[in-house]
Amino acid sequence: MSVTLPVPIAFRLPEGWEPARSGADEAAGVAFAAVLPQPDGFSPNITVDGAHLAETTSLADAADASVERLREVAASVVVADRREAGSAEVPALAQRLTFWGTVGGVRRELVQSQVYLCLVDVADPHRRAVVRLALTADEERHDGVVGDFQEFVRSVRPDTGTGISS
Repeated sequence: MSVTLPVPIAFRLPEGWEPARSGADEAAGVAFAAVLPQPDGFSPNITVDGAHLAETTSLADAADASVERLREVAASVVVADRREAGSAEVPALAQRLTFWGTVGGVRRELVQSQVYLCLVDVADPHRRAVVRLALTADEERHDGVVGDFQEFVRSVRPDTGTGISS
């Protein structure tokens, strides 16, 4: 089963980042995944997913739900920072989570930076959609790759064509 976004977007991957191998994004329940290959340890990754928002659901509600889903699979999930961003036309929320996870049999301290974008559904302008962009990296590498993630986020825009492009 293919995982699709509720609204089509276009974006540009930062230099050195590669789309994850085919099928990995579907297995993770995301519409798109990219990795920054590392010779050792955990490879930082960027994922994109989304859903339609109910009229009464806020971006903070969507972010809270994401935290709860992560708590189902990871230990000690902490919301280290959360702030509103974006504009009146495209509201956004950013949050930074820290947690422990087991990757390749090794327990690691991980950091996930998430950005939630609220977009209008081009097929039905009365519907809102949220697109979640997430960077996950081990604690040692996160600050070194967060600039790439910010570059990626700045490149995201609605796509009036056929869907995700990179």
